Amino acid sequence: MWIDTHCHLDAHEFGNESAAQAALAAGQGVGMIVIPAVETANFAIVAGLAASIGNGCYALGIHPIYVPNAQEDDLRVLRERVAAAMADARFVALGEIGLDFFIPMLTEPAMREKQIYFFREQLKIARDFGLPVLMHVRRSQDVVLKHVRQIAPAGGIAHAFNGSAQQAQAYIDLGFKLGFGGAMTFTRALQIRRLAAELPLESIVLETDAPDISPAWVHPGRNSPDQIPRIGAVLAELRGVTAQQVAAVTSGNARAVLPRMPGIAGVRQEND
Repeated sequence: MWIDTHCHLDAHEFGNESAAQAALAAGQGVGMIVIPAVETANFAIVAGLAASIGNGCYALGIHPIYVPNAQEDDLRVLRERVAAAMADARFVALGEIGLDFFIPMLTEPAMREKQIYFFREQLKIARDFGLPVLMHVRRSQDVVLKHVRQIAPAGGIAHAFNGSAQQAQAYIDLGFKLGFGGAMTFTRALQIRRLAAELPLESIVLETDAPDISPAWVHPGRNSPDQIPRIGAVLAELRGVTAQQVAAVTSGNARAVLPRMPGIAGVRQEND
């Protein structure tokens, strides 16, 4: 059984096909799909979508790309929604949060500081509720590490990891898993593939980031959660192990770092 630890299944690119995509993934052995929120406007949407499919769970957070339009009050809303969601068995983490220093507008001094402020405040929420975090880390590895060391959540996942081996070890030492997905399937992605091959398998989780970061055989088309088994097969090939081993270990890693994740009985019911 596979787990997609990061999939924006509510994205407009899926139209009204979100439930069908989840069912298709379940048919490919994807036992759980984690659906992160990106702004207060989609908090209820991701929660509702996770509840409506057999293999869904969700996270709540404000994505750094959405920080420019975010208001201070959104942090109050997030804290209140998290408090309420703690009673929901499908709520597993705070996310997607983090820092993005790739998009030029987000690197301007005022916006950089606003990103850091929202990131730190969301780390505090995660810490206060004992939650792991799903972190967006784009050209911001060391800065993210600095703030995570200062305001420590209950571990989490460095999503779409693309740092150095030293940075990878720093996340692992802090109790994080590293997310690998479609980027790993491109032969030119030498650094990512080297890390995927050499890092401890116990530190890796699989993800699609669908509809984005499509694997090589889909690019430039829309990514989808049913691609996880084939992405996992690439990881198995890079490491010289079986796909079954990769499925077992990465799924165990996902459950270890997201301990609130529900079981897979719902998937079996969906398929029956």
